[in-house]
Amino acid sequence: MELLSTPKNIEINNITCDSFRISWATEKGDLERVTHYFIDLNKKENKNSNKFKHRDVPTKLVAKAVPLPMTVRGHWFLSPRTEYSVAVQTAVKQSDGEYLVSGWSETVEFCTGDYAKEHLAQLQEKAELIAGRMLRFSVFYRNQHKEYFQHVRMHCGNVMKPSLKDNSGSHGSPTSGMLHGIFFSCNTEFNTGQPPQDSPYGRYRFQIPAQRLFNPNTNLYFADFYCMYTAYHYVVLVLAPKGSSGDLFCRERLPQLDISSNKFLTCCVEEGELVYRHAQDSILEVIYTEPVDLSLGVLGEISGHQLMSLSTANAKKDPSCKTCNISVGR
Repeated sequence: MELLSTPKNIEINNITCDSFRISWATEKGDLERVTHYFIDLNKKENKNSNKFKHRDVPTKLVAKAVPLPMTVRGHWFLSPRTEYSVAVQTAVKQSDGEYLVSGWSETVEFCTGDYAKEHLAQLQEKAELIAGRMLRFSVFYRNQHKEYFQHVRMHCGNVMKPSLKDNSGSHGSPTSGMLHGIFFSCNTEFNTGQPPQDSPYGRYRFQIPAQRLFNPNTNLYFADFYCMYTAYHYVVLVLAPKGSSGDLFCRERLPQLDISSNKFLTCCVEEGELVYRHAQDSILEVIYTEPVDLSLGVLGEISGHQLMSLSTANAKKDPSCKTCNISVGR
């Protein structure tokens, strides 16, 4: 049987966190003969390496020939924000069950995308299932080392400035390495109604009245839900003043929450006053997208321990947890 031509001009588009569309050019005479496609997908080990994982054991998809472009989804549980290489080969299945195959095409590299809003909405639904009842609170707080606050006072005009979010949490979160903000906490101890005296981030705590950061002129967004191989879970929320650059960033990428009615963090007017509540059974990490002047709050030293095991700096999400993972690329 006459040999098949090698596929050329590979094109990858419509890339999501767990799928992509692929097409290529084939000689006209082969179009009617081809019965199957072989697609070889390899994941890059990391951005600092040009080696491919399992390169000597190719991950091939064998698919029946369909009109191009074709969508590839889920066969390898593609990971979000991850670099891959792909090559294709066409084939004709013969009467004896063997394949006549073309040569392999050139190798093309691409990177998968972040979670889309619909994926984050799935995460949000899972987070809502374990949020628990709402407890009142009155302050947001931020713990750091003494040197951090000294630097803010001496070199930043007494203003804490937003910094780029690290890669903690879900690998597909659109905020990682993209959104600038300042992390705050608001969880309280059940028995006292006050912030806990322990913290993994430092013994100095800045406390600010909740209304300074969260009020009817603020938009609230759901950003992530994850755990670090532990029984307790973290929910990441974003507070962005309406119309700010952070607000515009989040509006395009994150599900927006009703500030007075959601399962995580609320701001309601009751008897003429703003009343604040947080979910009892999740650890909330709140990102505020604008600078914050230390003069708006109070700085002091806490009496508890520095629990380093609770730090979420660049924390890796447990991909096997059924509570906080969704059925798309991990």
